[in-house]
Amino acid sequence: MSDPLSQVIGLLHPRAAFANVISGKGRWAVRYAEYGKPSFCVVLEGGCQLAIDGHAPFAIGAGDFILLPTTPAFTLASDDPPPPVLRDPDALPSDGSEVRYGEVDGTPDLRSLGGAFLFDNGNPALLVSLLPAVVHVRGSTRLAQLVAMVAEETTTIRPGRESALSRLVELLLIEAMRSTTAGSAPPGLLRGLGDERLAMALTLMHARIERPWTVAQLASAAALSRSTFFERFTRTVGVAPMEYLLAWRMQIAKELLHQGELRASEIAERVGYGSGSAFSVAFRRYVGMAPSRYSQSGTHNHA
Repeated sequence: MSDPLSQVIGLLHPRAAFANVISGKGRWAVRYAEYGKPSFCVVLEGGCQLAIDGHAPFAIGAGDFILLPTTPAFTLASDDPPPPVLRDPDALPSDGSEVRYGEVDGTPDLRSLGGAFLFDNGNPALLVSLLPAVVHVRGSTRLAQLVAMVAEETTTIRPGRESALSRLVELLLIEAMRSTTAGSAPPGLLRGLGDERLAMALTLMHARIERPWTVAQLASAAALSRSTFFERFTRTVGVAPMEYLLAWRMQIAKELLHQGELRASEIAERVGYGSGSAFSVAFRRYVGMAPSRYSQSGTHNHA
């Protein structure tokens, strides 16, 4: 698999998601404490005000999709809201049941689906590094359909439910990343893939990670001079080309060590090192521990 975005999704190991119907009527406001993990929301009908800590408040309406890679504290509110009711995000139901704000009876002014991603031994920090702190996509029919399918799978017990959820979550993340324009993405892979010239070099680096790439070779692939390529890559991706290649090699190495199916010498060859000792030195310098210790430590479950 050489598509960089597909490789990143594979390393994230998205396992599932849970989603709830969230509705509101009348005057209401609710403030959620910091959650710290990726969450999402899609507005089905109506609208409300969303105020995320560290960002200016903004209105959201039908068809809007919101992804918060780290989910800081935030407030949802109607127009002319009362003081907000404090809520714990970890106390929300995970069975797809409806969460209602404001008046209990009557047709709601707001209907949305909100939920969170779950990861299996993955590295959510990768997601944080790729995306802006707030991803706001307007009018994406594909995202709305995917979230609706997640909600349906969450609330209905069917054969193959877990497999269906894991695949839907992968599609959700891919669509969210695709919808993040190069201009709004922070320096990193997504912004680099938004640059046609740099995308060629990035795809080659991911496709042939074992190859001893040089800046001159990558610049040639991008049809740029060496100096122009180096400056443009560093500015757009946030690190120099060889630093990016090293970081990606170490991500792949950590995943292979986690899987436990290859010897260190085999992993070294897979990620472009001529010997197990050279790989061990590079891995220890980058990660802070020897490959053998890393594979036994369980660190990969948390970092």
